[in-house]
Amino acid sequence: MAELKEVFVPDIGGDEVQVIEICVAVGDTLAAEESILTVESDKATMDIPAPFAGVLAELKVAVGDKVSEGTLIAMMQAAGAAAAAPAPVAAPAQAAPASAPVQAAPAPVAAATATGATKVVEVTVPDIGGDTDVSVIEVLVAVGDKIEVDSGLITLETDKATMDVPSPFAGVVKDVKVAVGDKVSQGSLVIMLEVGGAVPAVAPSVSAPAATVAQAAPAATVAPVAAAPAAPAASVVAVKEIQVPDIGDASNVDVIEVLVSVGDEITADQGLITLETDKATMEVPAPFAGKLLSLTVKVGDKVSQGSVIATIETVTAGAAPAPVAQAAAPAPVSAAPVAAPTPASRPPVPHHPSAGTPVSTGAVHASPAVRRLAREFGVDLTQVAGSGRKGRIMKEDVQAYVKYELSRPKATAATSVGSGSGDGNGGGLQVIAAPKVDFSKFGEVEEIPLSRIQKISGPNLHRNWVTIPHVTQFDEADITEMEEFRKQQNDVAAKKKADYKITPLVFMMKAVAKTLQQFPVFNSSLSSDGESLIQKKYFHIGVAVDTPNGLVVPVVRDVDKKGIIELSRELADISIRARDGKLKSADMQGSCFTISSLGGIGGTAFTPIVNYPDVAILGVSKSEIKPKWNGKEFEPKLMLPLSLSYDHRVIDGAMAARFSVTLSGILSDIRTLVL
Repeated sequence: MAELKEVFVPDIGGDEVQVIEICVAVGDTLAAEESILTVESDKATMDIPAPFAGVLAELKVAVGDKVSEGTLIAMMQAAGAAAAAPAPVAAPAQAAPASAPVQAAPAPVAAATATGATKVVEVTVPDIGGDTDVSVIEVLVAVGDKIEVDSGLITLETDKATMDVPSPFAGVVKDVKVAVGDKVSQGSLVIMLEVGGAVPAVAPSVSAPAATVAQAAPAATVAPVAAAPAAPAASVVAVKEIQVPDIGDASNVDVIEVLVSVGDEITADQGLITLETDKATMEVPAPFAGKLLSLTVKVGDKVSQGSVIATIETVTAGAAPAPVAQAAAPAPVSAAPVAAPTPASRPPVPHHPSAGTPVSTGAVHASPAVRRLAREFGVDLTQVAGSGRKGRIMKEDVQAYVKYELSRPKATAATSVGSGSGDGNGGGLQVIAAPKVDFSKFGEVEEIPLSRIQKISGPNLHRNWVTIPHVTQFDEADITEMEEFRKQQNDVAAKKKADYKITPLVFMMKAVAKTLQQFPVFNSSLSSDGESLIQKKYFHIGVAVDTPNGLVVPVVRDVDKKGIIELSRELADISIRARDGKLKSADMQGSCFTISSLGGIGGTAFTPIVNYPDVAILGVSKSEIKPKWNGKEFEPKLMLPLSLSYDHRVIDGAMAARFSVTLSGILSDIRTLVL
């Protein structure tokens, strides 16, 4: 069994910090520098990375624990522990039968390719006119680059001029000895350059195994070598450094996030690290695609333009080498992993507040930079779906969530209406607390408890008032003929000793149902997510009833299907049960529209509060005789004041005016109810 290695908290500045997130789970395969956990002090939030690649065998800490430098946090099985064993397999090559050396031949070739007989030379700063300690302002090459004679290597700047230092030879850059900001003079070492051919000499490395093969089997083994496939040699593998590009005038910029891990397949322009200056946050992209071999920076480091941040192995198409080299080309070259197409980034599906309170799992995977961004925007990361590796929340996820929320302002009010936090703060509205007043110091007082209905209806009315954008349309209807007809029918019913009495409210209910059929948007409710309207195909009218204990709103169902006499009986029954406190919960549910009538009390107009989930309510005041001009003279008319309050998120002013005019017309001529 492979030996387990301990992972400790590195130098974090001497503070004891709190573990706020575990980023991995036991059994996960981790890359070097991949985050294991996130800690937070009173100054900053930081990730603790894995110091080497391997498999996580055990976690020694949990969220909420306190750790400091040297604290044991995990046990890991190093990635190289199991891979070392197969190495001796190549040793028995000399003792194998004649055919064996043919298969073993590529191994020495690969070694020779890497350590061929080419010459590595030093390239120094030439005569630059006697100037000394000249600043390097740009490094033009990276390790692995193939350069030609006179190719620019670095750019220098004196107080008089800017100049490039050219390469005196063609070859492959093996090492860069300077960085942006360094001071150089004539003779300073710039790079180590491998010369003698763009591709390291392969022929010498082939000759050694070829001789061995000839000794073992002069005729039988050479032919297979010559017949080895030539295709893999068409790709050239190079290791290139990635440097911080031009980032303006900023220097010593903080690395706030590392976006990749060693071993990742990188696409061109993919973000590698995130930098933060006092003016902006920016990502450093990969200039080319390849496999990430090493990272030379970590979160918290300072970098400037030209700082080396990573090395990437690239695979490019090259000229076909000599036939012998084709035979010696090692299989791993052709098997080198090609960067798989990165799937399109899945846009996060954020949890919109209108869907209710989310269930927090406590497992939020995000870097300190992302957490800081979320705090700046006030984003709850438990509501953001991560699109990164293992569900990790990326900066783009937070930005997409914020854009999504800002694009749906109408849903905010629906959220408050639908969710009803119950904390008395107006469904999420930030209001100052009411002052506490001792009224007894002004005189005698008596404290009377609220009734049960008042305790229930009060918070609901407050919620509806502060979360629904109310607008009230005022109008009046001529009910002169309707009242004459109503009184006639009541006289007839009295003579028959009927068990009903027709009230003006019954005609209003029928008129409202008729108008709702013509304006179906009034017979709808806003969906809980604020994205659609739920249009109802039934017509249930709520009627506000004043009782000794408070206001209740029983519902009369299918008003459009019932006649005036049937509605009169039903309205009388529910009014009695409401005043006696015998209404059931089901009797007050399912309304489409509400009517609140104060006609029996008085007043000229008022603003009724929309009864959620309805989108409108009709307030009716006391009718009175008014003079109305008929074109020739004034006539006395019985006018009924109407106050139509509506939810402006659903209904606009023009629609409300048309509804009010239509309703007024039906009440003025009740014959239209039968059309």
